[in-house]
Amino acid sequence: MAEVDDFNTRNIEEFRANQGRVGGPFEGAPVLLLTTTGAKSGKQRVNPMMYKPEGERLFVFASKAGADTNPDWFYNLVANPNVTVEVGEETIEMTATVVEVAERDRVYAEQAELYPGFAEYQAGTERIIPVVALDRR
Repeated sequence: MAEVDDFNTRNIEEFRANQGRVGGPFEGAPVLLLTTTGAKSGKQRVNPMMYKPEGERLFVFASKAGADTNPDWFYNLVANPNVTVEVGEETIEMTATVVEVAERDRVYAEQAELYPGFAEYQAGTERIIPVVALDRR
């Protein structure tokens, strides 16, 4: 877990220092910072992740690199859907909604087409990776 925390911390710092751009495995990809409120702790948690824009709406994917469990941030936003998103140099108050099956399948397929790693993540687990829509409040 410490490895993931260090990776996330480096990416968060790089994102904020470079107007929302990061290198490494995220170089050239659309990345945002999602701040959720801990479901149990009530503490603010920041996670860098790829997203898919669609009009004013943003979609994020609870892939956890194909692990058999959802990431902690997913449980946090289900418990408290009011989130803060940093995109580029903008900070936006948003509401998170887990999308229904038909929309989930469409959006996930589009993301997997753009970024084949997402197809690999889904193939690597039996769970259906949730897709979350983020809408401005």
